[in-house]
Amino acid sequence: MRHNPLPRPVAQGAVSAVRWRLWVRSALLFVLSGLLTVVFHGFALAPVGGQGAAWAGDRPMLVEASQFGPMQPANLLDRAVHQNLQAAKATLLASGAKASELKTFVAKMSTAETVPVRANSGAWGTVGAVLSGNRLVVRGSFRELSSPLRNYVTDPVSPPNPNITSAFHIHRGMATENGPFQYALQVMTDDSGLLGSAMGDYMLTVEQLDALSKGMLYVDLHTTKNRGGELRAVLKPL
Repeated sequence: MRHNPLPRPVAQGAVSAVRWRLWVRSALLFVLSGLLTVVFHGFALAPVGGQGAAWAGDRPMLVEASQFGPMQPANLLDRAVHQNLQAAKATLLASGAKASELKTFVAKMSTAETVPVRANSGAWGTVGAVLSGNRLVVRGSFRELSSPLRNYVTDPVSPPNPNITSAFHIHRGMATENGPFQYALQVMTDDSGLLGSAMGDYMLTVEQLDALSKGMLYVDLHTTKNRGGELRAVLKPL
């Protein structure tokens, strides 16, 4: 079968098979043709067993999921953190920010940090956030959710908050409490709704900057089975 990758380059990255999906990871973007299901920031997904073409410099490469072995979860977590940070940094550098002035923050999201009780799920996620002045660029990813994301249109908070436009949030507060909502990230998922990525770009207030510096901004993700939160973690300086 002939595969015609979409034009233009992309960069180098790592390719691996994780269960039933082929992951192509890059600080920029790989493009897979053929049985491509969805493309997120920093990675592409296609069914294992299928083939696709990815650009490496000026040369296309044909890849098959069966050629690659599974990665360990810890490896995936570290790679996801790195990819999210690189993506956030790239956004700021492209807009003229100086690398020496950037401050980085990470959140390794787990079910163990949800409040008031631990969520019953095998899900995990990561967030990489980069600060330039008062501009915070956020990139996140998640997988193995127990159920699709909570829909705040059909299942709103009380009273409803029109600013809650997704189920992936930034809140202000202590790690042991449920603090006030600050921002909603833009979320993209695969067909199952159980894995995906998120992004956001915010101008923080003085109060929010102070909270970030004191470890009092956290991220969380809500699902239909765990409406109050399935994943959570504090944004910590790296």
